[in-house]
Formats: sequence, structure tokens, C-alpha cells
Amino acid sequence: MTQNKVVEVSGLVKSYRSPMTRKKIEALKGVSFSIYGGTITGFLGANGAGKTTTIKCLLELAFADQGEVSFFGKAGLSNEAKSKIGFLPERPYFYDYLTGREFLVFYGQLSGRIAKSDIATRTQNLLERVGLAHAGDRPLRGYSKGMLQRIGIAQALIHKPEFIILDEPMTGLDPDGRHEVREIIREVASQGTAVFFSSHHLSDAESLCERLVILKKGELVFEGRTDHLMSQVESTWQISFQNPKALSGAPPEIAVATTLDELQTQIDRLRASGSVIRDVGTKKVSLEEIFIRMAFDPKSESGR
Repeated sequence: MTQNKVVEVSGLVKSYRSPMTRKKIEALKGVSFSIYGGTITGFLGANGAGKTTTIKCLLELAFADQGEVSFFGKAGLSNEAKSKIGFLPERPYFYDYLTGREFLVFYGQLSGRIAKSDIATRTQNLLERVGLAHAGDRPLRGYSKGMLQRIGIAQALIHKPEFIILDEPMTGLDPDGRHEVREIIREVASQGTAVFFSSHHLSDAESLCERLVILKKGELVFEGRTDHLMSQVESTWQISFQNPKALSGAPPEIAVATTLDELQTQIDRLRASGSVIRDVGTKKVSLEEIFIRMAFDPKSESGR
């Protein structure tokens, strides 16, 4: 099935002057990628890679020096496109004298996409969905950091957007909260919404994202399916064995092989020494390990 392209970024370039030295700093160097409807796309990169600058350029909170961005098949960020976008920034600001319910009603009315008669129901449903039904009538100034993160996610969803940007949505959440937000993100994508989120919790990105966009020092180093990236890195084999010279009751030892030939050689060597093979299995390389190689290893060019 052909995926619907919701956002297309082409050749984004952005530079600025250091406030201290006035030296020109290139934040983005010709970044291009696409985001598709009904797909969760993870946006990854080390601090300073250009993620926040990219998001600002997408939303015209900053303007690129070069490049184009299209939304829903049309160039530029029109008012129509804006009405279809939900956004949770990394450091959201909340008017803390509003209650959670008043806050969501305000944004529902502001969007212009929800009938006034439906806003109250939509608000209550979202309060329940993000686990804040008990706190809906409390002022936001009394919310914890995790609760504010949840109400921010509800705000980004209040108008049923077709494209949603979540910048570090797991910040401030406990493990239960992270699990709940992951389920919300899956649910939103299953309804056809394009989800684009950045996160330093790479285990969340690995479990959630069908596609990834990875930046390194302002350049795109990978764009594509998560499973394609994972398949580019070979898994290792682990051999659990009992050394005949080990003390009785000692735990098994582990040998590691990186290729099939090395695996066979290791097994032959261990058996020849009288060791008992307890188990042979593969150790899958995690997205976090791959990301660290790509983001921090100066010799790594994987995914270009």
C-alpha cells in the first residue's frame, strides 16, 4: 500500500551567528526527509545535531536560509496546514492559573476544527486518555512535571491533527507514564495521523518507530525504515559453556563470535577442550548501540 506523504523537507539549510564570537555556525546543512501518514517517525540526534532547529524551521518559528518544506502536498506552511498540525515543544509554557480542563477547552476553541458542542466531550475524553480525569479541574500550577507533560500531549491532540510533532514527549514521565504515552502514540498513528517525535529514550524509538530520521552535526546520516537500519548491523553470537576445569557449581562462561565462521571455530575449540556447550544464541544490537556509533564515532558513515 502506498503511504501518503504528509511532509516533505528538501535541502534545508540554516545558519546563525554565535552571540559570543559572532562566528557563523551552520546548524543545518542541506537536510532532506519525508514524513508519512499513519507512520511514527523518530527524530534522533545528539545534542546540537540540529533537531530543534529543524522543528523550528518546519513550524516557521525560525526561517531557513535555503530549502523548501511542503505540507499535505502543498509548498509552505499555510493557515490550512497549521490547523492540521499538533505540537508539543520540549519546554512548553502553560498559563498556570487555568485548570487542565480550561486549558484544553481554550486550545480546542482556538483550533477552529472542533464544533463548540463537541469540545467538552473531546476534552473529557482526552483527560481520561492521558490519566488526568482526576485533576481536570485543578489549576495547572498544582500539576507535577509529569502531569504537565501529559496535559501538553492532550493539548497537541485536542483538535484531531493530521500531523503531530512531539519534542521529547517522555520527559518527566515515570515508567508507567512512558508506557501510557507510547500506547497513545500508537493509537494516534493507527488512526492515520503522522507522528514525528524526538526522544533521547532510544528504547522508546526502537519499539515505536517504523521510520527514523537521524542527524549528526546538521547533516542527515540516515532516513528510512527502522528495520532496515537494524539489519545493516550484524548481530553477535554468544556461546554459553561450562569449562571442565571450573569449580563445581560455577556459573557458565560466555564466548562471543561476530561471524558464522568464527562461531563454528569457537564451538570446535570449546568442544576439543572438553567444555560442555550449554546454549548458543544471538545478541541483537540495540538501536542505542547503533545510534552511538553513528552519532559519536567520527569514522562512522553508516546510513548515508
